[in-house]
Amino acid sequence: MYKVFEKVAHIILNVVIAIVFLVVLIVGYNYIQLQILHKDYTNFFGYTVFEVSTGSMAKTLNIYDVILVKITKEVEQGDIITYKYDDELITHRIMKIDGDKLITKGDANNTEDKAITKDDIIGKVISVYPRVGIWTKVFTEPNVLISVFVTLVLIGLAITKEDKEEQKN
Repeated sequence: MYKVFEKVAHIILNVVIAIVFLVVLIVGYNYIQLQILHKDYTNFFGYTVFEVSTGSMAKTLNIYDVILVKITKEVEQGDIITYKYDDELITHRIMKIDGDKLITKGDANNTEDKAITKDDIIGKVISVYPRVGIWTKVFTEPNVLISVFVTLVLIGLAITKEDKEEQKN
């Protein structure tokens, strides 16, 4: 029974280490895109991710929700889009499309935004992950990631060392 538990522990540990390693790679990619290349957002195969930071879309999108945005200019009335306006990234719903002009509004706002053009659009929101932003703050901190990764590797080494000692006996 102990051997089965040990094998399951090894498998779980390897999966967790792989996930942490993948998160470290993603955080590194984000850092390069945002800090070194000075881009406004990262592009993962035509998609990007943002965290909602205001209540302008409350009930539909709340603070700390994470949204998955498909990078596209092909949008329709009623779509929730993310766009850049005055060096700010805004996520609101399209209320009207008039030729090249789009009027947006936050669901919780009383007034419409100033008109934008399709060139201002980053993309369309395709998925919402409620309250995930709280966890991204924890797990994207380099100190936390390094600590978790090192801890998992040390646990893996301790389990492996115990296995080798038992095999000798």
